[in-house]
Amino acid sequence: MTTVPTTFCPLCESPTPAEQLLPAGWIAPEVEAQLRLDHPEWRRADGACPACVQQYLLHTLLHQGEAALHESLQAVWPLDAEAAFGALPTPLRLHADPRFTGRNVTLAMVDSAFYPHPDLVQPVNRIRAWIDASEPVLQARSFKANEMPSWPGAQEAAAGQWHGTMTSVAAAGNGWLSQGFYRGLASDASLVLVQTMNRDGRITNDSIVRALRWLRENRLALALRVVNLSLGADPIGTLKDNPIDAEVEALVQEGVSVVAAAGNNGERRLLPPATAPAALTIGGLDDKNTFNHDEVELWHSNYGESLGGAFKPELVAPSIWVVAPVLPGTALAREAQELFARRRRGDRNCESRIAECKLVTPFYQHVDGTSFAAPLAASVAACMLEANPKLVPFLLRSALLESAVPIANVPRARQGAGALHAGRALAQALREKHGARNGHFHSPHVQGAKLNFVLHDHQARRVQVFGSWNGWRTGIPAKQVEGGLWRAAHSLPAAGRYQYKFLIDGERWCDDPANPEKMPDGFGGLNSVVVVAPDRS
Repeated sequence: MTTVPTTFCPLCESPTPAEQLLPAGWIAPEVEAQLRLDHPEWRRADGACPACVQQYLLHTLLHQGEAALHESLQAVWPLDAEAAFGALPTPLRLHADPRFTGRNVTLAMVDSAFYPHPDLVQPVNRIRAWIDASEPVLQARSFKANEMPSWPGAQEAAAGQWHGTMTSVAAAGNGWLSQGFYRGLASDASLVLVQTMNRDGRITNDSIVRALRWLRENRLALALRVVNLSLGADPIGTLKDNPIDAEVEALVQEGVSVVAAAGNNGERRLLPPATAPAALTIGGLDDKNTFNHDEVELWHSNYGESLGGAFKPELVAPSIWVVAPVLPGTALAREAQELFARRRRGDRNCESRIAECKLVTPFYQHVDGTSFAAPLAASVAACMLEANPKLVPFLLRSALLESAVPIANVPRARQGAGALHAGRALAQALREKHGARNGHFHSPHVQGAKLNFVLHDHQARRVQVFGSWNGWRTGIPAKQVEGGLWRAAHSLPAAGRYQYKFLIDGERWCDDPANPEKMPDGFGGLNSVVVVAPDRS
């Protein structure tokens, strides 16, 4: 494997290949003045890494507006204007914090099949393992950073590889074929790629269960923190006791956050793993490929309820205009090269075909579907874990939901907490310093003869828990055990199904954000639900 000379960004001092240090013709005068205050020794000719470029382009957007941003973009990346603006880069559109790129975090992608794309293996390989769970006897291969990964069928450019390659690069690609412009948020994360499509081109329920079980059993060796599931199972008769949801729950209990795509039909219908109460199910939104949040609309993603009545999805994220790679070696890849060569020669007859193929550059196209919204959420989760490795799934879930931006005039059942906001989620992760005290961050949970509740709220001054176990008459006082972390305990009631809510500061009712099991409260809101099992001792 050819080694690429590495230099360091003069702004953030991160290791950066020399050819990615871009001369700063991209910077607006007002932003340059601020940059010189922060870095007095820096000069335009020194350039900057793509992450710093995008950070200061975001400054341009905030200081001077979208027109100035577009002008700056044209000055930096050697892409013609039409190509560059076919779709905005993901870190910019999500207002991501460029300091965090998923370093030292392992993200697993469970999908159809994969190709070792340059955005994942250059300048160093970040694919740590490949697993084929499509058949009862699993195959697994591991790779080092200094070797080129390969596996059966890796170079076939088969149709089944398209989807998995798209999702993995959308989440964690480093933009190698675009000089860092079209990178994913988790561009420094390590990856585990789990293939589930069998020889007949099907993804079976059994293959998904095998994939999740293998990840759970090998999570410690992989240092696994996040799993993305951009796939759907076959229809099942009942959600109760279905093995896919059970394996998702088992992974989360072991400290691994799981993200699942909701589906794309706009129906009140969900299939596992999107039904898993422990998963973060991600629906779609259309941000019109702009920075204007007033134009955001809900996309036609699926929605519904998990077993027990929890509304799904929990969040929505961009599911259209998402940049992902053209699969190398395919007919489309060859045609893309020809089309952009014609464009460079001034042939305008190629434009309609470029638009039809949704091409952004010769190497990338924009794609749509919640299959790509989910990896965006998973990549944000990886960046949050880099910023704060102590985030257990409970806290990570809470931070994502608390930082979401509700979409106006859209029912909660369709959008969950609202639109994913990477910058706000990272800020929330940095504020959180709670450890997994006593291992209990699940709410509610039974410990001994007590039913325990946990609420994470930094603004609260007083917290009580009210529930149907005593007719909602008397609240259980909660104690603040750490800054922003409240706990309450109640004598374990008789076996049965109970509803409850938190009352904050004596005036604000709140369902339990850590408990996905909910039902309507009859007043336009939700109650959380807990089931106490019979004592079998």
